[in-house]
Amino acid sequence: MHIASLKVPFVIRKTLTMLTLISFFLTLKFPVGLCNLANCFVSLEDNVYQDGDMVISAFLPLYTYQTSPYTEGPESTDIYLRIHPTNYQFAMALTFAVEEINRNPLLLPNTSLGYSIYIAGPTQEVTVLSFFIWLTGKTTFIPNYTCRTEENSIAAITGTTWEISSLIGTFLGLYNFPQLSFGSFEPNMNDPVKFPSLYQMATKDTSLALGMVSLMVYFRWNWVGLVISDEEKGVHFVSELIPEMERNRVCVAFKEMIPITHMFSMIFTDVYNSPIVMNSAKVIIIYGDTDSSFGVFFRRWEYVFPWRIWVTTSQWDISTAMRHFILDSFHGTLIFSQHHGEISTFKDFVKTVTPSKYPEDIFLARLWEIYFNCAISNTSCKALENCSSRGSLEWLPWYHFDTAMSDGSYHVYNAVYAVAHTLHKMLMQQIDKQAVKNGGKMRFPPWKLNRVLKNIQFKNPSGDSVTLNPSKDIHIDYDILNFWNFPQGLGYKVKIGTFSPYLPPGQQLSLYEDKIEWSTGVTETPISVCSENCGPGFRRSLQEGKAVCCFDCSLCPENEISNGTGKRECVKCPYDQYANTERTQCIQKAVTFLAYENPLGMTLAGMALCFSTLSAFVLGVFVKHQNTPVVKANNRTLSYILLISLTFCFLCSLLFIGQPNTVTCVLQQITFGVVFTVAVSTVLAKTITVVLAFQITTPGRRMRGLLVSGAPRFIIPICTIIQIIICGMWLGTSPPFVEIDTHSEHSQIIIVCNKGSVIAFYCVLGYLGALSIGSFTVAFLARQLPDTFNEAKLLTFSMLVFCSVWVTFLPVYHSTKGKVMVAVEVFSILASSIGLLGCIFFPKCYVILMRPVKISLKATGDRVQWR
Repeated sequence: MHIASLKVPFVIRKTLTMLTLISFFLTLKFPVGLCNLANCFVSLEDNVYQDGDMVISAFLPLYTYQTSPYTEGPESTDIYLRIHPTNYQFAMALTFAVEEINRNPLLLPNTSLGYSIYIAGPTQEVTVLSFFIWLTGKTTFIPNYTCRTEENSIAAITGTTWEISSLIGTFLGLYNFPQLSFGSFEPNMNDPVKFPSLYQMATKDTSLALGMVSLMVYFRWNWVGLVISDEEKGVHFVSELIPEMERNRVCVAFKEMIPITHMFSMIFTDVYNSPIVMNSAKVIIIYGDTDSSFGVFFRRWEYVFPWRIWVTTSQWDISTAMRHFILDSFHGTLIFSQHHGEISTFKDFVKTVTPSKYPEDIFLARLWEIYFNCAISNTSCKALENCSSRGSLEWLPWYHFDTAMSDGSYHVYNAVYAVAHTLHKMLMQQIDKQAVKNGGKMRFPPWKLNRVLKNIQFKNPSGDSVTLNPSKDIHIDYDILNFWNFPQGLGYKVKIGTFSPYLPPGQQLSLYEDKIEWSTGVTETPISVCSENCGPGFRRSLQEGKAVCCFDCSLCPENEISNGTGKRECVKCPYDQYANTERTQCIQKAVTFLAYENPLGMTLAGMALCFSTLSAFVLGVFVKHQNTPVVKANNRTLSYILLISLTFCFLCSLLFIGQPNTVTCVLQQITFGVVFTVAVSTVLAKTITVVLAFQITTPGRRMRGLLVSGAPRFIIPICTIIQIIICGMWLGTSPPFVEIDTHSEHSQIIIVCNKGSVIAFYCVLGYLGALSIGSFTVAFLARQLPDTFNEAKLLTFSMLVFCSVWVTFLPVYHSTKGKVMVAVEVFSILASSIGLLGCIFFPKCYVILMRPVKISLKATGDRVQWR
């Protein structure tokens, strides 16, 4: 394979120049990214090769930067390159799949698969050099030449990070060499122009953001921090996660984008003042790969981080830095892992893996050297010395090596089967008629596989459907795992639920809360909110300049309630209900009015009946003693009319008591206006009569004629008719009506009579006031007229009381509401009526009943009497 024979784009030429420089450094014995763990250096030339008719090459991140096992805590800055036990499972999955296929007589019959394993990462330089070694067979770069022996390589498996796959894919794409990436799905590697022969084994995490947010909503966590690797995949994930959080009212407490490059500068980052430590968020989402510098950052500072609930994916390997004698800060982590079937025979295979079974596997030898107290021979750097033959990977603590197949290993396993099924299909259908047969074995140029590989679809031994076409709509379920880490290495990843995005909303998330182990010291479900939920009776008030999850709790306004926690708005009570003091519920308002059963109503009704009876009694007294001078001297007919009208004045107040209706509302004001007009006009007539009586002695007959003809009596009907006309206009324009008052009293609905036209009401009162003032003026002028039974003084005083009551009534009436306002009007009617009855008739009754001597003819002399 001669790369110089092709027209190489600029990016490739730039990379080749970098290769030349790195090769130069190597010739100077400059260790680029290497270190010495024991006696043998970790070398870029470390690889494993198993021959076969067709060989699958794999570039795996077997060596990663890790913290020193001899120093702990944030003071440690010892970062070195070391075999990654979890990542070595990728190599085991590759070996396991190849051996399983070779044993299967129904798949690739008469054809054997082989494999070659090369290191990739943790830096771009190491990846490029490893690819260069695979390509040329030497670390020294000689353009247009290769020293590698012929190898039947037909496909390459790369991962786990996109840096590894994209870097190698740039080279392999020049030759359309099939490449299968087993890392998490990378949108930018799904470009057929840039990567024409790259296939991703992982499916799109299209529902991962929805699943994580559903978990937040389930536990009512709305204050969540984000720690994301600053790469295209991380940016793409954030662009899906944040809108989903906003739709579900989950707020971002902070967002830390950690660069995947400049690893060593990150080691000394001031993490003590970072939001990860300082922020109040108790839940933090981590998205990234532990194989990158992102993972190094967390392993470096794991002792500093406070107890948090970490939510992450299966790509985040939280077990790599665990110590068996401490409780780790990642205890209780929740992990989203794509659901896949279990390869039951893989664990049995792991038990059989030993250096004696695979003596050429340098990576397995280095693993054994670390965990089984073995020494690698200085001569071969592969053979082990002083090593027990009874060692097994299943004996290792879980935090060093997990025998269960990881997601990455599962994708490697499927990648091998994808290549095998592709070759099998090409062999069975004999797609390539020009295939060259060597020794009865059919071989294909690698680029020929692409046509079949891109459309291949099959079921793996666990029964899961596998396809390499990213446009295929594959149902992806997620297992939700809970990471348990207890002392003495007792740690597990326990399945505590599932997320199925294709189920109806509300049924997608299924959790077994009783299985969840939270962070150390936490027994109940943790709370992660910016502000505690507002209790019943309160509503949220957003804090200016802060996220919607940060708020103050404000008491609901008057007559509004909130009967639950975390309410954003209060609900206004219906018009017939009112809010209690705590603003937690609406209570039915009591319907009230000035009822007879009410003490106030009972008192006013009793007064009305008593004084109306008293008025009738006085009328009876006057009728019985109608021939006495006291009754005759003051025009007994007008006295009878006044007493009858006063009786009706007392009784009309009863129309204001009791539940109002349309009839009583109309009768209240009309009866009040007409009856009081009769009473006041009668007082005016009596006053004029007194004045005319004392004017008949003056020259002229006109005054006597007016008196004898009974002209003062016409004052009553004239004044009454005018009031009736005013009331008629009132009823014709805007009559009184029943009004339900829900605002005057907080806890009551008051039924009152609305005056309808306020102007008409004040016209009635104004007319009564004019008559009252007229009567008072005439009576006041006649108060000094001499006569034993002259009632001018009594009329003056009675009208003074009457006017005082109604002048006082106006401000008091306007300052009250509801039934109190009605009571004020009733009291004014009774008080003014009592004033007229008491001031005019009580002195006369006293004389008639208690001092009868004053009514004798002797006492009266020859004074003129009139009827």
